[in-house]
Amino acid sequence: MKDYKGGVVNFKLCEIGITYTPKKFKVSELPKATQSSDCDAYLRCVYPSLNHCEYFYIMCMNNDNRILGCSQISKGGMTGTVIDVRIILQTALKSNATCIILSHNHPSGNLIPSSHDKDMTRKIKEAGTQLDIKVLDHIILTPDSYFSFADEGLI
Repeated sequence: MKDYKGGVVNFKLCEIGITYTPKKFKVSELPKATQSSDCDAYLRCVYPSLNHCEYFYIMCMNNDNRILGCSQISKGGMTGTVIDVRIILQTALKSNATCIILSHNHPSGNLIPSSHDKDMTRKIKEAGTQLDIKVLDHIILTPDSYFSFADEGLI
């Protein structure tokens, strides 16, 4: 919207605020995730449900694998959810993460990653490389177990 006053063009613009509000912890007090079973345990505490609909979360971490926090990227239906790479990387940048763990659940209980799961993981990893943000793993959660892309050599 333009506002003309006295021959001067005044533009009315929105202010963009970008924030990350960490809890008041010492870095040494943040939980550490060094293997997929650690990620599985932490993520199970974050997901609101593993049975009813599909969610996609990221776990943001520092260079020492300390967990800065988790963020829900999307919530979908019973068979899928929409994932936007830009929102994932925006969240990682906002939290000052140097690496991230991707995760989503399969309400069906099927642990096998779909071709779409593999393609999205590759796409997010490539985009993260451009910003020096490492994608360490992609965890698929089911009510009874989990699948790790890293453990299976897929990342």
